[in-house]
Amino acid sequence: MTAIVLNLKPLIELNDDQFEQLCRNHHDLSFERTAKGELVIVPLVGGIDGIREAELISRLVLWNRQTRSGIVFSSSAGFRLPNGAIRSPDAAWVSIDRWENLTPDEQKKFAPLCPDFAIELRSETDEITDLQQKMQEYLDNGLRLGWLINPQDQQVEIYRVGQLKEVCDRPSELNGEDVLPGFVLGLAMIWES
Repeated sequence: MTAIVLNLKPLIELNDDQFEQLCRNHHDLSFERTAKGELVIVPLVGGIDGIREAELISRLVLWNRQTRSGIVFSSSAGFRLPNGAIRSPDAAWVSIDRWENLTPDEQKKFAPLCPDFAIELRSETDEITDLQQKMQEYLDNGLRLGWLINPQDQQVEIYRVGQLKEVCDRPSELNGEDVLPGFVLGLAMIWES
């Protein structure tokens, strides 16, 4: 099943609080909201994709525990981007300084910022063009580094500020560059599962 996009306008336009309440009322579903106000219902992933996502997040968490330089988020966390969209990458990281500049109330809700780093992992149900547009949206809203990992085509697209995306065919590893210094992600578990 691919994502379902509902255009609720002109009947309903969900503000941030209403959208958050919708998410709470239907915690068994995953929602995003586009900058145009469209409601996106994101399907669950299968076992292999869930394992891959868990591996990515756990490796990012382990690196972050050593550096204590930021906060790691799972795919359940939503971010209210500057363009008004509320998006949820498969894994995300925000520098500690930016996180601590938020009020406690802002930290409890959908954080009103774009992550510094985000990973989107293409599942069997994802359209690659939708994920590419989402990565560009992150970049346009303040993302510093992003990886779109595509196991189906065995490619990774790297998104950086002020640069064209870089497409890598079956890289063995990725590094966090100056955004996540010292973070290296081996990709054998992605290509072999």
